[in-house]
Amino acid sequence: MTSFSPSTAITALAPETLRSWVAEHQGLVVIDVRSAAEFESMHIRGSYNVPLPLLSEHTDELAARLGSRVVLVCQSGARAEQARQRLAGSGIDTAYVLTGGVPGFAASGGDVVKGKDRWDLERQVRLAAGSLVVLGLAGGKFVSPRIRTLAGVIGAGLTFSAATNTCAMGQAISAMPWNRAAKEPTRESAILTLPVADAQAADAQEEVKAS
Repeated sequence: MTSFSPSTAITALAPETLRSWVAEHQGLVVIDVRSAAEFESMHIRGSYNVPLPLLSEHTDELAARLGSRVVLVCQSGARAEQARQRLAGSGIDTAYVLTGGVPGFAASGGDVVKGKDRWDLERQVRLAAGSLVVLGLAGGKFVSPRIRTLAGVIGAGLTFSAATNTCAMGQAISAMPWNRAAKEPTRESAILTLPVADAQAADAQEEVKAS
């Protein structure tokens, strides 16, 4: 089993390892950085939902509450990696990113909570980008050659997204009504409800005493 140590340089975490940590480490904090709607659809039991935009806005405050046992999760790992990099800039350089995201954890037999079925945000981005490219090519052939530039703009945007590890289209789509949950997380409902680092340390000490 992978050792849980702050000095570990590897940041990728296998679903099977997380399952072991959930069972063995009381001070572990699992943060899901997907949208509230995606979180409602399916999430790891006991995880906290802090959507990436909210985490980005309050990174320093969030980092001040976290200890060394932090695992970041999303749909595939891309957004969780963005969150890890932001937290690293605020002094949390020991966070792990779950490989395969929530679906991978569920597929490994991990305990998840399921709700209303929705398309995840990354799938919606692929649909939107692909549709716009097809529209640009079809419009360029049947309407005006100038419309073909739409496909080029989308291609450039995707290239920029990959180079900068950001996704403007994803942020825009996440704000659509169908991607809004009945109750959206706020600083008060998400970040301030996280267990503080001292409490995590106390839990870890009690665990050692009991073993």
